Amino acid sequence: MKAIVAHEYGGPEVLKYEEMPVPEPKENEILVRMIASGVNPADPLILNGEFAKEFGTHLPLILGYDMAGVVVKTGAKVTKLKVGNPVYAYLLWGGGWAEYCISNEGESAIKPKSLSFVDAASVPLTALTAWQALVDIGKIQAGQTVLIHGGSGGVGSFAIQIAKARGAHVIATASTANQDLLKQIGADIAIDYTKQKFEEIAHDVDLVLDPVGRDTLARSYGVVKKGGMVITIVSRCDEAELKKHGIRGAYLSSHPNAVELAEITNLIDAGKIKPVVSQVLPLTDAAKADVQAETHHTRGKIVLKIADEPKG
Repeated sequence: MKAIVAHEYGGPEVLKYEEMPVPEPKENEILVRMIASGVNPADPLILNGEFAKEFGTHLPLILGYDMAGVVVKTGAKVTKLKVGNPVYAYLLWGGGWAEYCISNEGESAIKPKSLSFVDAASVPLTALTAWQALVDIGKIQAGQTVLIHGGSGGVGSFAIQIAKARGAHVIATASTANQDLLKQIGADIAIDYTKQKFEEIAHDVDLVLDPVGRDTLARSYGVVKKGGMVITIVSRCDEAELKKHGIRGAYLSSHPNAVELAEITNLIDAGKIKPVVSQVLPLTDAAKADVQAETHHTRGKIVLKIADEPKG
């Protein structure tokens, strides 16, 4: 099979398009013929070795933590998924930037019927991160107010829609060019962070979701009501600030979960969530996609198309 492989840690230049053996599924695994794989902001950090420990990576490395494809082989202990099933997944160990990859039933769910494989490949990692932040940790309730930073990015765009689907009032931040998108996907109040300070508009919010970090996180503590919560996916909360404001904080490192992914599928097929795909590139352009991911200013997601959509 063809794959995008890194034999050393570094920048986009270490990514090579080359021949690799097709992996063999173990008894609890499935082999998937890939149609598309998503690109994420963490990919450049994994590639340069910064996140190598956190993601358990080793060389040679095949990135790709989002998968959409068709099951072509199953291990003996696989019971729910069958050969021919259209599936998508957040791959814990990566491997998606290739013509075939390995997954399992704990990661994989049946692809949403209403989405193409390319659009489906943009969903798993970012949608699960948003879900685990808002639903699992934040315990979001109808009527609560949520502030979502980076609302036009992969995690942010899903977070806005998940929060709205659960009855929350949503304030979201993005740059001037993405104000229209925030409104399209359901934000009640859209803040242009290049022109306005979010803390002048957002007050007494129940929950802040921060995929940005740095100054954005530091300024967020003051907008949360007593007993409220800040959830960050990029750095640790400042314990002194949490204590000062009488609020809680959490750092989320998301994980695959087929049950939650199936719940997200239901929301997608019910028309309550739609993915935002800004660019579709061939697998051979993986290095170009990696350069764009490194900017942390992608609108929605970039997807690598690996094979044509199956007919029928």
